[in-house]
Amino acid sequence: MKPTTFEYLALCTTLLGLSAPALTQAQTGDPVPLDANAPLTSAPAAEPAVTAPAPAPAPALAPQPDLQPEAAAAAAPSAEPKEEPEKKEDKPHPAPWYELLKIRGYTQMRYNRIPSFEENDKIINDQGDKYIGNGSGFGIRRARVILYGDVHERVSVYLQTDFASAIGDQNHVAIVRDWYADVFLDAAKEFRLRIGQSKVPYGFENMQSSQNRLPLDRNDAINSAVKDERDLGIFAYWAPAAKRALFKRLVDDNLKGSGDYGVLGLGVYNGQTANRFDRNGNFHVVGRLTYPIEIGSQILEIGGGGYTGLYQVTLAEDSDFYTRDSDGSLRDARAYGQLVLYPQPLGIVVEVNGGVGPQMGRPGNDDRNEIKSRELFGGYAQLFYMFRDVAGTVSLSPYVRGTYYDGGKKFETNAPYYRVRELEMGLEWQLLKALEVTAVYTITDRTSSKSPYDRQKGHIARLQVQVNY
Repeated sequence: MKPTTFEYLALCTTLLGLSAPALTQAQTGDPVPLDANAPLTSAPAAEPAVTAPAPAPAPALAPQPDLQPEAAAAAAPSAEPKEEPEKKEDKPHPAPWYELLKIRGYTQMRYNRIPSFEENDKIINDQGDKYIGNGSGFGIRRARVILYGDVHERVSVYLQTDFASAIGDQNHVAIVRDWYADVFLDAAKEFRLRIGQSKVPYGFENMQSSQNRLPLDRNDAINSAVKDERDLGIFAYWAPAAKRALFKRLVDDNLKGSGDYGVLGLGVYNGQTANRFDRNGNFHVVGRLTYPIEIGSQILEIGGGGYTGLYQVTLAEDSDFYTRDSDGSLRDARAYGQLVLYPQPLGIVVEVNGGVGPQMGRPGNDDRNEIKSRELFGGYAQLFYMFRDVAGTVSLSPYVRGTYYDGGKKFETNAPYYRVRELEMGLEWQLLKALEVTAVYTITDRTSSKSPYDRQKGHIARLQVQVNY
C-alpha cells in the first residue's frame, strides 16, 4: 500500500530526530501532550489498521501564516542538503604594525667600588664609564630598548633608545642611539641604503654591540674617532647573501661578531657625532672594507678603512686655548686596519689607527694652547678564550686587552691631548642567554679629560650583571 504524504513525512522526520506528535504540532500549531514514559524519538509509524479510516491526504506543506519561523522550518519538506556557498579566497591584508615590529633590549648594571690596591678616585673616563671615580658605587651603564622590523619587503626600521645616558650630572636620561631605515635596492637584499642616525662604519670594536663585547667599555684609540660610534647620515652597504648569513651567525652563536655592516660600506655624515647638529656645513666621508673567511673550523676577518672631514671644536670661554680657523673647523682624518680571529676556542682581535685630528699641544710644548690638527696614533690587542658547554648555551670567556693611544679627544672641550696606557683583564660568565656576569680588573694610566688635564694612574675592580631580553 503506497504511504500517504503525511506518513512519508513522518518517516523522514523520525530519521531526523523529530517525533510524529512534534510534526503534528508543527502543522497545526496546537500543543500535543507527550507520554512521559515514551521515548523522545518515536519509531516509524505503523501502517493504520484496516478498520480505521484512512487519513485524508495532507495539504501542501506551505508555511501557514500563524506558524512560528521555527515551526515552519520543522514542517518544511525534506530535501537534499543544501550545498555550502563556495567561500571566496581571502585576499592577504597588510599586517597591523604590532605584528611587523619586534622589541628586544638589554640592561647592564655595575658596581665599580670593589676594593683594589692603588685605587684613585681622580681617574675618570667621560667617554666610557661615568661611574668610574668620584666615589661612585652602583650604576646602570646601559638600559637599551630596541624596536625593529620589516615594514615592507624592501624597507626595515631600527629604533634604539638608551634610558641610562648621562647629561652633565644627570644620569638615567633617555636619549636616541639609533633611528634609521634600511632601504633594500635589490630582491636579494645584498645592496641597501641606511638613512638616519646609525653607527659610522669605522673599526671593528666600534661596530660591535656592547651587548656582545667582552670588555666593559670600548678602547680609547679607535673610539676617539666617533663618540658614541654614531652620527646622522646616509650609508650604503653591500654584502653577498652568504657573507650576510655568516655575519649573522657570528653574533647568534656568541662568537663576538661585529654584526652585519656589509663587506663594503660607504657613507657621508655630519661629522659632529650623535645627537648634535652639523656646525660647519661640511660632511665627513667614510669607507670600510671587511671580509670574513672560513678556513676549516676557523673564521678569520680582515678589514680596514678610513674617513675625512672638518670637525668644529668647542672652546671653553674662560680659557687661553684658541684656534687659528675662524669657526674652529679643523681637519679630521684617519685610517685603520683590523685582524680578527674568532674564538674556536681561541680568539684574537687587533686594531690600529692613525691620522690627524683636532688637539691641543702636549704638555711642555710652546704652542700647547693652540688647538690645531695634529698627528695621532693608537690601537689595542685582545686575546680571549671561550669555554662552552655541549649545548652551547653556557660559556666562560676569560680575556686580556692592552690599549695604547696618543692623540686628541676632539669632542671634549678644548680637544685635550690624551695619553692612554691601559691593561684590562676580565672574565665573562654567560649563565643563560638572558643573564651574563662579568668581572674586570683594570690597570690604567690615562690623561684626565678635565682641566688641568693631568695624568692619573691606578687600579679599578668592577662587576657587571647584564640581562638580555
